[in-house]
Amino acid sequence: MRDAYGRTLVELGEANEDIVALSADLSESTRVAEFGKRFPDRFFNLGVAEQDLIGTASGLALGGKIPFVSTFAIFATGRPWEQIRQSVCLCNRNVKIVATHGGITVGEDGASHQSLEDIALMRVLPRMTVIVPADAAETAAATRAVASHVGPVYMRLPRGKSPAVFAKEPRFEIGKSTLLRGGRDATVIAAGLMVHEAMEAAALLEREDGLQVGVINMATVKPIDVDAILMAASRCGAIVTAEEHSVIGGLGSAVAEVLGENFPIPMKRIGVEDRFGISGRPEELLKHFGLWRDNIARWVRDVVKRK
Repeated sequence: MRDAYGRTLVELGEANEDIVALSADLSESTRVAEFGKRFPDRFFNLGVAEQDLIGTASGLALGGKIPFVSTFAIFATGRPWEQIRQSVCLCNRNVKIVATHGGITVGEDGASHQSLEDIALMRVLPRMTVIVPADAAETAAATRAVASHVGPVYMRLPRGKSPAVFAKEPRFEIGKSTLLRGGRDATVIAAGLMVHEAMEAAALLEREDGLQVGVINMATVKPIDVDAILMAASRCGAIVTAEEHSVIGGLGSAVAEVLGENFPIPMKRIGVEDRFGISGRPEELLKHFGLWRDNIARWVRDVVKRK
């Protein structure tokens, strides 16, 4: 997904000379290094100074540029949160923050680098759009949509490789979800890496339990697709959410808010419970924290029984 972002950013840069890229000493890891090589006069490395990174991006946006800011998710949202609030969102600047290394799949770097709060931090800010693509193909499509969108955007990508969900680059519309699989018994609403696990869980439940479970790829966490959530709720009567993020303030919270105000039904939020991450291999950590197809299937069975 990082590679797809880097390639697409170069393509966009070739088509639009107003696009600029900014890095905080992590251009290789975030895949904006190629943009810097192709367009050295439109690439700015601010060093390990994330607050300056956001302030500079805001200034470039004020001058008519379209700045893409990239660093690790923990640094992109935590250190410069006040600058994002004041200089980007409050001022409604056209700044695109594309963070990599989101979630626990950062792996061996451990809790200090595993951002489990970033979606909540960005979702709470007025005017901020929050996007979490499911795979590389959707990352490319989302990057194009982000470049065309006017206003602040936060897009979150993981560190490692991700299984393919889409066979080719899909049509991406900010604020609209994608129904990947229909179902009558329950629906899993997922984002990011968990979309693939949700699809695997749905197949497992059909095979082992005869359950017809729908899967919605909610790549835009904010503004969330309220119509899709309510349609699934009315059709199935049971919802499970799955995300590589804290259960507090992320996708699960957003879906619960919609259901609580409009259509209360049994639901379960799957994510990292109220705790920090730990060091380990990504696949081990996903299983350790229950971000895995078997655990999704277990909770789907539970909400179906509670209907």
